[in-house]
Amino acid sequence: MAQRLDLDGDWQRVSPKYVWIVIVGSLIATVVSAAIIALIWYAGDWAWWGWLLVAAWAIGYGLQLIFAPRRARAIGYRMRDDDLLIRRGIAWLRFVAVPYGRMQLIDVTRGPISRALGLSDLRFVTASASSNVSIPGLPAEAADELRDRLIGLAETRRAGL
Repeated sequence: MAQRLDLDGDWQRVSPKYVWIVIVGSLIATVVSAAIIALIWYAGDWAWWGWLLVAAWAIGYGLQLIFAPRRARAIGYRMRDDDLLIRRGIAWLRFVAVPYGRMQLIDVTRGPISRALGLSDLRFVTASASSNVSIPGLPAEAADELRDRLIGLAETRRAGL
């Protein structure tokens, strides 16, 4: 019988500073989309639908800013006996269990904004070709410590294969 996924327990959260990375990313996307809208506006003769597009754009950006803190708080991870469980999402929850023995590469990345805030992203390459698993927004020291701990666990679990 399959064991049920235990979602209760001690979840580790990403840094509250990660909200700023989400906001800056949304701001960059907004500036690019505003430039595209302005270009279309300048090139064409807008009627009433042009104003609807601008209103939809403003509402979309406002919603991104409102939900950014909640999206950041929804990300978490939990180390279990045989795997690392990662969760994310608000409306569409996603739980990914990465077995320690399947971890082939654990990468710590720091972009310019992340570095300025002292944060890192932990990315995993597994035996699956389609896996794209990451834990964003970890404090740099915690990411390095978690990487080293996971590498040790992965090496002991692969030894038995």
